[in-house]
Amino acid sequence: MLNDTVKIKKSAKMIAHRGLSGLETENTNAAFVAAGQRSYFGIETDTQRTKDGYFVTFHDGELNRMMGVERKICDITLEELRGYTMKDYWYGRTRSDLVVPTLDEYIRICKHYGKICILELKGLFSVKDVEDMLEVINSEEYLDGIIFISGEWESLINLRKVLPSHPAQYICGNITDGLISALVENSLDIDPYFEALDEEKIKKLHAEGIKINCWTVNDPQSAEKLDSWGVDMITSNFLE
Repeated sequence: MLNDTVKIKKSAKMIAHRGLSGLETENTNAAFVAAGQRSYFGIETDTQRTKDGYFVTFHDGELNRMMGVERKICDITLEELRGYTMKDYWYGRTRSDLVVPTLDEYIRICKHYGKICILELKGLFSVKDVEDMLEVINSEEYLDGIIFISGEWESLINLRKVLPSHPAQYICGNITDGLISALVENSLDIDPYFEALDEEKIKKLHAEGIKINCWTVNDPQSAEKLDSWGVDMITSNFLE
C-alpha cells in the first residue's frame, strides 16, 4: 500500500486522477488537497447533478461501489447525499470527512493551490446544464483555470455552443482519422486511453494541432515511454 507518490522523470504535465486517488479516497476533498500539496499541474474530477440540481464531484452514477447504497446521484438531493460517507482508501472503513464534495469546493481547492481543474462532464450535459455549471465556475472566478473533458461527444458539442474555443478534450479509446477530423472541426483536444497511443499517432495528432492527455497511467515505464513520444499530459492515480 502506497504512502506517497511515485516520482518519474518527465516533460509532460501530470494530472492527479480523481484527486490523488492512489493515496486518498477518490473524488474527495482529502484527495484534492493531497494533490494540491504536490507538484501536479492539474487535478481531475467528475461532475454530475443531484436531483435538486447541485453539481457534485463523483464518478459513478450510483452510490453502491463507494458507499454500499443502492441509490443514484440523479435521484437524491444534495442533503441526502451528504448523509452518506465513503470508505477510506487505507482500511475500507467509513470516515466522517469523506462526503461527496460540491463542484465549488473542488474549484476552491484547485484555485488555492494554483492547480488546473481537469473537469469531466459525466454523462449528457445539455446546454442548460453547461450554463448552470458555468454559473458555479464563474462565481469562483476560475474559468481560466479549467480544462473540460468528457466521453460524451454531445456534451462537448453543447459546451462548444456556449464556449466556442475554451480548452476541452474528448475522452476515448480508439483514435481514427474520422475522429481526428471531428476534433479539428470542433476545436477539441483528446484524452485517450494510453494504450491507444503510439509515437506515430502522437505525431499525427500534434500535426493537426491537437493536444494529448492520456488516462490512466500508473506504470512508470509506460509513463516515461509516452513522455518520450511527446504526450502533453499524463493522468495517473499516483505517478508524479
